[in-house]
Amino acid sequence: MVFSSLLFLFRFLPAMILAYYAVPKRFRNGVLFLGSLIFYGWGEPVYITLLIFSTLVDFFHGKVLGKLLEQGKKEKARWVVASSAVINLGLLGFFKYGNFLVETANHLTGSGITIPELALPIGISFYTFQTMSYTIDVYRGKAQVQNDIIAFGAYVSMFPQLVAGPIVRYSTIAEELDQRKETWSQFEEGVRIFLIGLAKKVLIANRIGAVWSEIQGLPEADRTVVLLWLGMFAFGMQIYFDFSGYSDMAVGLGRMFGFHFPENFRYPYQAKSVTEFWHRWHISLGTWFKEYVYIPLGGNRKGQARQVINIMTVWLLTGLWHGAGWNFLAWGGYFGILLLLEKLIWKKRLEGLPAGVQSLYTLLAVFFGWILFAHDSLAEGSRYLWQMWGLGGLPFTSGRSWYLLFTSLPLMLLTCVGSTESVKRLWDRLANRQWVRAAAPVVAGGMLILCIAYLVDAGYNPFLYFRF
Repeated sequence: MVFSSLLFLFRFLPAMILAYYAVPKRFRNGVLFLGSLIFYGWGEPVYITLLIFSTLVDFFHGKVLGKLLEQGKKEKARWVVASSAVINLGLLGFFKYGNFLVETANHLTGSGITIPELALPIGISFYTFQTMSYTIDVYRGKAQVQNDIIAFGAYVSMFPQLVAGPIVRYSTIAEELDQRKETWSQFEEGVRIFLIGLAKKVLIANRIGAVWSEIQGLPEADRTVVLLWLGMFAFGMQIYFDFSGYSDMAVGLGRMFGFHFPENFRYPYQAKSVTEFWHRWHISLGTWFKEYVYIPLGGNRKGQARQVINIMTVWLLTGLWHGAGWNFLAWGGYFGILLLLEKLIWKKRLEGLPAGVQSLYTLLAVFFGWILFAHDSLAEGSRYLWQMWGLGGLPFTSGRSWYLLFTSLPLMLLTCVGSTESVKRLWDRLANRQWVRAAAPVVAGGMLILCIAYLVDAGYNPFLYFRF
């Protein structure tokens, strides 16, 4: 079940809101926990057991940690944290990377090892990192032990951000789990944020994604250099509006139920360096790797050589977190190298360039990376990049290329404007005017009706980050 579906919008969400607000406050975590399990199990009922197992593992590890820390047994507590990490990462590794590792071993050694094909549990990369943050933060003294298993279960399984983030660290919402205050103004704000995210997903991401899908579906004989560049642009915009739209919907849903989830996107395509881009894109994942991998490895405190190793380690792991494949490993390594070059060599030169040149460099660097990300194999992604420069024997253009380019132009301009802060700035300037306040509900209602109309006739409504 995805947020941008009629099933979610007209059945699940209204039922959850009614059930949540119909019960006394002390039962609301229970409603969230049960409702979230139903949400998760709608698509993969067999993996509800895995989600519950992860919840129980970290809940009881946290309880043991608390007792050991109270007794001053820091060394034993460290082993408890290690036990939690091994179990969590073991589950993630088995389900997400088992096939990849066996296939790689077979390729290198010629062996014929086989393992059963297992469907990847939806959201396992997200909720695994969340549960790990709990035990680590308890050990560090940044979070109190949660003694209510229902409240902890609601945190782990909370449907707004369960399957695609943002990655919410336990310490971020620990207080709200136990005592939160739901208000009408907060609920109204949540609805507004949710509708913005829904519009980004349905009205923009799906439409520009259809352009990418059409280009990908063409036989190689019908491809041109112009089409491949258009495809790169289309995928880069699709993944931004798709993922940021879903994150907005998650943040909005959280507000409706009294939670304040962290911001996950901050207009990344306005960045003027790759370093700045990654401070603005999937912020919760970058923060997680910084707090729980980069800094524990030593960060930049142990000399330049160690810093280089630490950055590359983080980015190779970031690539693998997104998927089990050499293309994801290459994607992570590509950005790790770019970040190192900016940090150690290019920084001053880059900052001295005109702002437009900085932006163009950043967008090209990022969008080239998306090509590796978009394909199922490193070979396919590399071939696409090769052909973009006219090196694969493809013609530069064709009648079909110009037709698709010109018919897509209004949508392309919309994505360019929508990916910047210009719309928000305009809204901030006009928001206090009386006619704007009066028109806002009408505009929101019209936007919802338009989204529903598209969903009723939808033949293309994927969500890219579900596969991670």
